[in-house]
Amino acid sequence: MTRYPSRMLALAAATAITLATSGGVFAQEAVQTNSPAASSGAVSPADASFVKMASAAGLAEVSLGKLATEKGQSDAVKTFGQAMVDDHTKAGDELKGIADGKSIPVSSAPMAADVQAADAIGKKDGAAFDAAFKAKMVADHEKVIKLFTKESTSGKDADLKTFATKTLPTLKHHLQMAKALPAGK
Repeated sequence: MTRYPSRMLALAAATAITLATSGGVFAQEAVQTNSPAASSGAVSPADASFVKMASAAGLAEVSLGKLATEKGQSDAVKTFGQAMVDDHTKAGDELKGIADGKSIPVSSAPMAADVQAADAIGKKDGAAFDAAFKAKMVADHEKVIKLFTKESTSGKDADLKTFATKTLPTLKHHLQMAKALPAGK
C-alpha cells in the first residue's frame, strides 16, 4: 500500500507540472496575441505620429475656419472659413474612425503654437484679420501637404496611407484657395 500513495503523488505531481507548463504557454500565447507588437494591426510610430499631427492640424483648421466665418471682412474669407470647418471636420471624423479601429489616440486639441496663432489672429479686425488668416492658411496647408504626402508615400499602415492619399487633393485645393484670398492690408 505504500507504493500506491507514491504513485498517486507522482501522478499528481506530473499532472500539476503539465498543467502549470501548459497554463504558462497558454498565458504566454494570450499575451503575445493581445500585444500590439504581435497583432497584425500594429501601427508604426511614424503612422501613430501622423495620426496625432494630422488630427491636431485638422482641429486647428476647424477652429480658424469658425473664426473666419465670424470675423472675416471679405465674403471670400468667410466662405473659405466655412469650407475649412466642413472639409476638416469630415476628414477629422474619417481619421478618427480609422484611428479608433486601430486603438491609436487622436489629438483632442490643436497644437499649442496653432492655438497661440489663432489667438493672435482673433485679436485683429477687418483687412488685418483677413491678411493674417490668409497667411496662416497658406502656411498651414503647405505644412500639412508635406505631412500627408509623406504618409501617402511612406506610411506603413494601408488604411492611413489610403486616407492620406485620398485627402491630399482636397488639401492642395485648399492651398490654392488660400493663396487666392484677398491680401488685406
